Amino acid sequence: MKALFLTAIGQTAIREIEKPHLGPNDVLIKIGMVGFCGGDLNGFKGLFELQEYPNILGHEVGGTIEERGDMVPDSFKIGNKVTVYPYLNCGKCISCRKGHRNACQDNKTMGVRRPGAMTRYVAIPWQDLFASEKLSLKELALVEPLTVGFHAAARGRVSNQDRVAVIGCGIVGMGAIASAVNRGAEVIAIDIDDSKMAIAKKIGVAHTINTSQEDLHEALMRITDGDGPDVIIEAVGNALTYRAAVDEVAYTGRVVCIGYAKSAVEFNTGLFVRKEIEILGSRNCTTEFPEVIAYLEAGKFPVDDVISKIVSLSDAGAALADWAANPKGITKIMVDFDQA
Repeated sequence: MKALFLTAIGQTAIREIEKPHLGPNDVLIKIGMVGFCGGDLNGFKGLFELQEYPNILGHEVGGTIEERGDMVPDSFKIGNKVTVYPYLNCGKCISCRKGHRNACQDNKTMGVRRPGAMTRYVAIPWQDLFASEKLSLKELALVEPLTVGFHAAARGRVSNQDRVAVIGCGIVGMGAIASAVNRGAEVIAIDIDDSKMAIAKKIGVAHTINTSQEDLHEALMRITDGDGPDVIIEAVGNALTYRAAVDEVAYTGRVVCIGYAKSAVEFNTGLFVRKEIEILGSRNCTTEFPEVIAYLEAGKFPVDDVISKIVSLSDAGAALADWAANPKGITKIMVDFDQA
């Protein structure tokens, strides 16, 4: 069967691999949809420090159960539609021992540090599967990236008492926006792309700021009556946005960091002390898969608006290269394994 490999920085190839064999606790998933994420893009561009080459890409999965191992519970049936928890933890490091397997020191995410799902069949332990008969395969492939944003909102302890600014309206930022709105917060979406902020409005943000057209500080002061946001979620990953998050968050506020900065970032550390702010990292997700599935099943998210393009496997490498060359207006690219 064919699989899309990221072979080196800026290079992809479709190669033949063998169909996987099932262990007793494994389920064979027939892949229907797989999403490209920002990590795939940065891996292609050589900007993701964790990316290993060569590797089969893909960890945002919508698929169907085709076979089951002997030890798989009866709750997982042939024909069930599922998505996949794509992170493999060691179980031994201090994060795992504390119950935070999302922050495992030796985490191996599908498509990053172990083979991914950009192929027709994958074998997955049943413990890493989440099913939904209400969601389409396209919607199931959106679950994992949204969980990353939902986890960031949880890390920031977002509540209905908060004004929350999300910097970056990519799919992970959209997840943070969706979770913050769902928690009852007053949400401010910040980006340089009006088309993405139009989607954020459909999710339910109260305000948008295009920083290519207006001053971020002035806009935030106006919206928050001079206080600054209670929570700022950084979902871009560059020096300017990291510094802006610290500069603009309210006194005693919380900054949540999702984006991987591509270079060292200098801060005025006096702000950490004077404002008595919390700076929180947020990695992957923990218990958010059922929450996101229920959110999508409720029809609260503009699924079709965030999917910029759907391509076949044969066109997937070219689509990733085009995204790297022309990122404006692209929120999510998906690969449809039933598209010729």
